[in-house]
Amino acid sequence: MQENPGPQYPPYGSQVPAHPYGQPPSWFLPAPRGARFDHLARNAAARPWRAIVGTLVVGAGFVMIGVVVVVAFVVPAGILGLPSPVDASGMPEGTPLGLAMTLLSIAPVLLLVLGTAALVQRRRPGTLSSVAGGLRWSWMMRCAGIAVLALALGQGAQWVALSVSGLDADMFGWAGWQVFLPLLIVIVVLVPFQAAAEEYVFRGWFMQAVGAHVRNPVWAIVIGSALFASLHGYSWAGLLDVFAFGAVMAWLAVRTGGLEAPIALHVINNVVAFGVSSAAGNLDDALDQGKMPVPWQALTGTVVQLGVYAFGVMYLAKKRSISTISE
Repeated sequence: MQENPGPQYPPYGSQVPAHPYGQPPSWFLPAPRGARFDHLARNAAARPWRAIVGTLVVGAGFVMIGVVVVVAFVVPAGILGLPSPVDASGMPEGTPLGLAMTLLSIAPVLLLVLGTAALVQRRRPGTLSSVAGGLRWSWMMRCAGIAVLALALGQGAQWVALSVSGLDADMFGWAGWQVFLPLLIVIVVLVPFQAAAEEYVFRGWFMQAVGAHVRNPVWAIVIGSALFASLHGYSWAGLLDVFAFGAVMAWLAVRTGGLEAPIALHVINNVVAFGVSSAAGNLDDALDQGKMPVPWQALTGTVVQLGVYAFGVMYLAKKRSISTISE
């Protein structure tokens, strides 16, 4: 029996191959064969400076896009005499305009990440999605089904933990259709792009930028999850929740060979979180993450949700033979 040679990475520092007939080579270089998801940036052009420059571009672009979007919403609102999408403290208002501004300050980063991979690392943007070179839509839809079940069980566990502790476990309310419907439209249209953008930044770009030069994915998982948590303004329990979410999503990206599982849960989570807050009429509190501290008992729901989701995704991935390495 022939021995499996393992992942076929190009030699570090190798030259970009020229076309055999003297024609200019393609800008996009092939991804390594037999590589894990976090190693897909290890093409013939892989150099430390590309990972560093690309990360700086993504980070600076993230900030600049947010500033431009906020200005683009606030200035016209002031000129036209419309209600401002931000309050006196600079936090987004819990209105359709304020929510749209918040989500659109993140969603366009998705295009920035894809462009950076193409221009700086000379690889096809689809390699940010999965080892198949693009999103595996049917697999992502199946993960979404598991995400709904995991979220329901997690919310149930959280309700029990809060009730047993004597805390207010009432997580629902109703502000009326006139309040909820406009917000629901914004949520359904924009949240998938906002959630996907965050996954492409932290579980896509950052994981692969580190993985281009570090074999063990643990470093990328821990550091990327810490950076992800640092962008949130929750109390310590909330930050631990976000860190755990990021770490499990990064682990699943490596183990399933793509971003489909992380995107599915992130979208379902955010749609439900924004939807419940909008229905209850307290979206202002949800957008101002530092206003309401997260009780530590709520972490019970996090453990149940992430545990059920990770188990379900890994079980289904094995059952359906989801590819975890590039071909």
